[in-house]
Amino acid sequence: RFIVCPQLARTVQRCLQDGARPGPQPVLLECAPGPGILTRTLLNAGVRVVALESNSAFLPNLQSLENSLDGQLKVIYGDFFRLDPLVTGTVKPPAMCSDKLFETMGVAAVPWRADVPVKIFGILPQKKERNTLWRLLFALYECSSIYRYGRVELNIFISEKEYKVLTAKPGETRAYQALTVLWQVGCEIQLLHMEPWSSFVTNLKNGGLAVPKSTWLPNDHLCLVRLTPQQNLFTGGLKPTNSATFIFMVKQCLAKPKSRLTDRLNSWSLDNCGKLLRELEIPRNAEARNLHPEDYRRLFQALQNSSIFTETWFHDDVLESIRHIN
Repeated sequence: RFIVCPQLARTVQRCLQDGARPGPQPVLLECAPGPGILTRTLLNAGVRVVALESNSAFLPNLQSLENSLDGQLKVIYGDFFRLDPLVTGTVKPPAMCSDKLFETMGVAAVPWRADVPVKIFGILPQKKERNTLWRLLFALYECSSIYRYGRVELNIFISEKEYKVLTAKPGETRAYQALTVLWQVGCEIQLLHMEPWSSFVTNLKNGGLAVPKSTWLPNDHLCLVRLTPQQNLFTGGLKPTNSATFIFMVKQCLAKPKSRLTDRLNSWSLDNCGKLLRELEIPRNAEARNLHPEDYRRLFQALQNSSIFTETWFHDDVLESIRHIN
């Protein structure tokens, strides 16, 4: 795991508090605080912190800090990146269910259009980075897991490579993907800070830091990114109940980014696709990689009205896609 050094802790604290509205602030859930360097910096700045720690070796010091304060810090044994595991039966710690976590935190669910109920800080595990982004994405669109409680704000360090994917623009070779479209439709994405990999220390015995390299995108930094769910996400026909179909549609369209959109629509046996694209003001020969995220949303809404997604075969493919990602 990565451990935040004191200098970086001060930078992260300023980023997390930057732009905060006057008045009471939502609690901040710090994932994997380790020795508590950032925890202490946040507490000194007046932030209410819930520390979610999965390594029992770090718990005594964190609990001692908790006992020295008057309710400003709560320490919980658990692993944020093992929330709501896809298992049957009893969930064994440090894995845990989000409803248990939020109950322990004392945070109740709020309507989707309400203010942010909780802020979360964490560093995505590099080996599971892409998979974690997909799982969070499904939870966001389905209003499940942490998003059952409202528009939870994520403040996460991700690799520069994945940041470039999340913020890519239409037409950008290789970087513009289904993940790009879905995160841009679902969230406001803000870059808070970029930090060289060398600034992070690890708790590995050899002290080494393996830096994953990319041959096709920059990857020299970790990027602190704020992902705030859009208040108007579930409008215009997009709902938690049909969001998996929207995700599948985007994935299918961008599976072959250079292919023409009309070819994909024809493969779904959609009649008059040319007329549909004209109504959406999308060029008939447009390639999948050239559509803006909002174009995909408008296309989905139009296809909903065309009743194409009532076809049984399409729903079967959606379910298979979800199982594959999970």
